[in-house]
Amino acid sequence: MTPIRVLVADDEALLRLAFDTVLGTQPDLLPVGGAADGTEAVRLARELRPDVVLMDVRMPGTDGIEAARRIVRECPGTKVLILTTFDLDEYAFAGLAAGASGFLLKNTRPEQLLAAIRDVAAGDAVLSPRITRRLLEDVRPHLPAAPDHRDHRDLPDPSARLSAREHEVLVQVGRGLSNAEIAAALHLAEATVKSHLGRILPKLGLRDRVQAVVLAHRAGLVPPD
Repeated sequence: MTPIRVLVADDEALLRLAFDTVLGTQPDLLPVGGAADGTEAVRLARELRPDVVLMDVRMPGTDGIEAARRIVRECPGTKVLILTTFDLDEYAFAGLAAGASGFLLKNTRPEQLLAAIRDVAAGDAVLSPRITRRLLEDVRPHLPAAPDHRDHRDLPDPSARLSAREHEVLVQVGRGLSNAEIAAALHLAEATVKSHLGRILPKLGLRDRVQAVVLAHRAGLVPPD
């Protein structure tokens, strides 16, 4: 099995060492480098092509949000997982808008961090239910009032590309539900939900669950309430 290659970007050397130590205990995870600021993170991402970048927000020079934006644009195969000490929605939203696939606090337990890295590498998104629902509240006022008024030029048509069950799963993803909650709502196994989502993303040309949430709303699949 090819290990998941992880780059750590944090301006504190001790934290980079701590993350590398935790990653090094896992046979399926491989730390490949460390960056002390956003500029170095972008450079190393270009050179090393990691699968996942653990990205601090507050760093000297180029911050983690701008670095995430550049990495997502220049390294399509690399996912970014934002790490911060501050539980503030503005960091989460800015990171997601930049193309990050998740948001975690630095005091997250090691087992949760490791699981998050694996989820992000597999194409899922790592968001707490609170952040997901706040994201929906934040983007909803900027979405079209009805599907008939949306601009179709860059918007995939879910109904034309998905099976009926995949369409149902996408709607529930758009509502901000977790895989477990979707499984309960649709009377499916959680593994089945994950399999459906794994087919939905490439069919619609989406990077991760965050983009699926936004698409579901832009396409008018989720009621405004």
